[in-house]
Amino acid sequence: MTRAPKLKAGRGVIVDRRPLGVDAFRRLWVASVVCAVGGSFSLVAIPTQLFTMTGSSAAVGASAVVSFVALVVAALWTGALADVRDRRTILLAAHCGLTSTYAALWAQSVLDARSVPILMVLVACQGLTFGSIMTTMGAVVPRLVPVELLPAANSLSSLARYAGSIAGPVLAGLLIPLVGLGTLYLFDALALLAVVWAVATLPRLEPARASNVPAEPHRGDHPALAQILAGFRYLAASRLLVAVLAVDLSAMVFGMPVALFPELAQHTYGGPAGGGPTLGLLYAAYPAGVFAVGLLSGTFTRARRHGALMAAAAAAWGITVVVLGVAAQLWIALTALVLGGAVNFVLSTFRNAISQALTDDAMRGRIQGTLTVVLIGGPQLANVLHGTAASFLGPRTVICIGGLLTTVAVAAIAWRVPELRSYTMSSPCPSP
Repeated sequence: MTRAPKLKAGRGVIVDRRPLGVDAFRRLWVASVVCAVGGSFSLVAIPTQLFTMTGSSAAVGASAVVSFVALVVAALWTGALADVRDRRTILLAAHCGLTSTYAALWAQSVLDARSVPILMVLVACQGLTFGSIMTTMGAVVPRLVPVELLPAANSLSSLARYAGSIAGPVLAGLLIPLVGLGTLYLFDALALLAVVWAVATLPRLEPARASNVPAEPHRGDHPALAQILAGFRYLAASRLLVAVLAVDLSAMVFGMPVALFPELAQHTYGGPAGGGPTLGLLYAAYPAGVFAVGLLSGTFTRARRHGALMAAAAAAWGITVVVLGVAAQLWIALTALVLGGAVNFVLSTFRNAISQALTDDAMRGRIQGTLTVVLIGGPQLANVLHGTAASFLGPRTVICIGGLLTTVAVAAIAWRVPELRSYTMSSPCPSP
């Protein structure tokens, strides 16, 4: 069992740095910071290259679908694999695969292949490896830090990820005219080598076998599908895990109106057609709020009532969405999005901490695979629902309805599942 590092009183009040006292986590986190900034250029480069080659936004949309399908397949399959194989090996293979994918993207750009099918295949490879990384990493972190540091560890991981989501695209936009689009892929591959090194230094992480998880036959031909279904049964048997998933899904599907930002920017706040500073501010406000509260993570990561805090943050997110919907002035809308990003950081921190602490290690891979699908699929479904409903009701009405539905749904879940309200860090892990 990893022991919590002892830090002087008062340290970590701003950013809770206690997990960085664990050597393995510190190496992994520092490498993830490098990768979050220098390894996220492809998020800009791929759609830009596709649009340049085809002149069609439909091609860009098709690449998003290809990536999403590949990610879902990888998350479920890797989740099952991570519960029967060494997680360090899986994580290392996934990062090496993603590094090779970026190297191949760089090569096709240098060779000026200009082939949409080749690019789509590489996009699928990116989705497969990224889905594997997200899933396995969620099962690895609880093995590196003690349970009382899980909120702090998750907040540090989110802080690095959102710092990359802000700095990465900005740097990519500045670098494209200087070094060319293809060189961004090479930068991604080089940045990932830091994570490959950090993962290679981890100890072996064989999944544990616990008495409260039904034994499964250890046959070489044991179908992955049976293991995936066993994970779904384990999830369905835990009211608290289902409630955590339902709260998170409600917040994302009902309360994530990102698809309506272009219409809001132009028709509500007077921005120019085709985008402009107003649209950029709307997109930047949410991650800015996430990043800002991440710098203050020490104010809440030591709290023990994880369930109540998660539910309260989700309900507060719904209220900020309602404020966004009724805001007639841009500064009010931006304030609502900044506050929404702040409470969503709290929501995601305790969602991860609860699911990781509550799940038996023998099932963590599969549960993390399911969470990965929800985290990626929820916003996609929100885009479809909000975009469709806005064509009939208008964007501001749809945003208000979504915010209200979020708050009402979260309140209903918290009332129906009192275990969520009462769950604390010291709560025992119930056996489904």
